[in-house]
Parts: sequence; C-alpha cells; structure tokens
Amino acid sequence: MPHEPAAEPVAARKAFGDLAPALAEYTDKVLFGDVWERPGLSPRDRSLITVASLVALYRGNELPFHIGKALDNGISRDELIELITHLAFYSGWPTAATALTVARQVFAGREA
Repeated sequence: MPHEPAAEPVAARKAFGDLAPALAEYTDKVLFGDVWERPGLSPRDRSLITVASLVALYRGNELPFHIGKALDNGISRDELIELITHLAFYSGWPTAATALTVARQVFAGREA
C-alpha cells in the first residue's frame, strides 16, 4: 500500500516535492518529524552537530538552511563562528572559509 503524503505541505515538499515526492516525504516526516524530535538531544545540540558535520563534509548546499535553523534553535552567531573557526583545524581551511562565506550570507539575510 503506498504511503499517503500529509495533507499540509511542509518544508521539503515545498522545496522539491514536485520533483522527488518520496524523498520530500521522508525528509519532512522521518528526518525532521522523527530524528530531529527524538528526546536524546535538544534541537540546539542537534543543530550544533549538524552544522559541524556539514562544514566538515564541505556541504555548501545544505549549510545555509542549517545555519538558519541553528540560529532559530538558540545558537548565537558568535557560537557559529567559533564552531567554524574550531573546525578549520580539523576539517581544513577551505571548509571553514566556505562556511564563513555562507554564514555571512545567512546573517545578512536575517538583517534584511
């Protein structure tokens, strides 16, 4: 029996549900509906882990969304910059420099 999508579209279905409806559904329901809501870690902790992972893995496409989510989850700009600075020594200068460029864009977008 096929899985029925939720009646109200959420983030992933709005972003790419027309192209990949199953992936969008899994993203909204499983990743953000289950994994991110598990009680073992706070949303703030999950954001720190996720942003650090994305910086270290050089995942520039996903980084803007998750830097914004981190800010929404109570992580300060100073903490994000410190995270990026720290990772320069573990994941490399290029990953940190790229992350700083992304962070600057996200911060500027929040000020507009």
